[in-house]
Amino acid sequence: MPARLRRTLLAAAVAGTLVAVTACGGASDQQSASGPVTLVVKTFSQFGYDALYKEYEATHPGVTIKEENIGKLGDYTPKLQQWMTAGSGAGDVVALEEGIISQYIAKPDKFVNLLDKGADSLKPDYLDWKWNQALTSDGKALIGLGTDIGAQGMCYRKDLFQKAGLPTDREQVGALWPTWDAYLATGKRFLTTNTGAKFYDSSSGMYQNILMQQGDHTYYDKVNNLVVDSNPAVRGAYDQTVGMIEAGLSANLDQYSPQWNAGFKKGTFATIACPSWMLATIEKQAGPENADKWDVAKVPGNGAVRGGSFLSVPTQSKHQDQAVELVKFLTSAKGQIGAFGAKGNFPSSTQAIDDPAVQGLTNAYFGNAPVGKIFGASAKAVKPVYLGPANVAIGDRFTNALLAVEQGKLQPDEAWGKAVDEAKRLVK
Repeated sequence: MPARLRRTLLAAAVAGTLVAVTACGGASDQQSASGPVTLVVKTFSQFGYDALYKEYEATHPGVTIKEENIGKLGDYTPKLQQWMTAGSGAGDVVALEEGIISQYIAKPDKFVNLLDKGADSLKPDYLDWKWNQALTSDGKALIGLGTDIGAQGMCYRKDLFQKAGLPTDREQVGALWPTWDAYLATGKRFLTTNTGAKFYDSSSGMYQNILMQQGDHTYYDKVNNLVVDSNPAVRGAYDQTVGMIEAGLSANLDQYSPQWNAGFKKGTFATIACPSWMLATIEKQAGPENADKWDVAKVPGNGAVRGGSFLSVPTQSKHQDQAVELVKFLTSAKGQIGAFGAKGNFPSSTQAIDDPAVQGLTNAYFGNAPVGKIFGASAKAVKPVYLGPANVAIGDRFTNALLAVEQGKLQPDEAWGKAVDEAKRLVK
């Protein structure tokens, strides 16, 4: 079975209900009355919507959906900013990643208020904290509906663990690291053996995971004051990650670099902090020759998320009502289940998380790991964390600082000071 998360079985589970989801919107009458409509959807990375688009078009005669995928989030974000500033180019639906949606909350007039389009009735369908991320502070405007959340697990190479004399069963592996200190101790134990591999790939992923477990805010407080150098959660996550670097656990790779990609095939590292969407990347980079060498265990600590997005309708759209109906369909429980089956994007819909099609989902590439249960437990353990306006850009400064420490270019305190200074200049 291909490792696209049992797509055939998942499709069978939801196919009978997708038509009902689309039919409830009532948009098809509007569209047929106004003639053919092309809805342009702007995305980044992989949202897993191809089959959903076809289903929607089949039940909405006259509607054509055109997705324009920009690729990496780092390439998408500045383009989105240009479109929103110019008042054109954004199309009809845009994806907003959790790290950038906060900067648009302050300008809700640039997006259709979904509360005016009946979205308030959908609130019980979402995790509370996910819903609130797209809601203005006064509660009067909702600028997006949640798609996925990057529920966290820890992926590991079974063959390297076996070579190091460590357990390979996912339950036993998860028991090795109830905390990040225990993860560090396991990594030190791993390095005493002759596997030829480092314990993890890159400190950026570890740092982001640890940071999201440290408190209820990170670089900003909840009224958008920059607190990078006064919030102990930030320095605590940074120092804990530096401790792993100094212990020699890191392979010192820049995530998404050619060297990092090659590391999956070569067995350069034994673990990687993996949000649910990372599974597709691991499979792609490790290739079929490494099938069943990887598995998934629980993440250290009490759950975490990394990433996750929303779909929004810019006010510059010329087909706002039709675009809103499409957003409601794609972000419905059944739509989220379909996207999870296609690309591993874990749902933010509570109904979808608890659905047997998600809870019972396994991944053949990862040794038939029960990914639905693993990521579902992680998602439900998450405590809300506030992310401020320039969260992504500031986070990049700190992960770049850690990379400089990994590669021996800067000492930890020097790299920290540089990141803090850059963050302060960024928000002036």
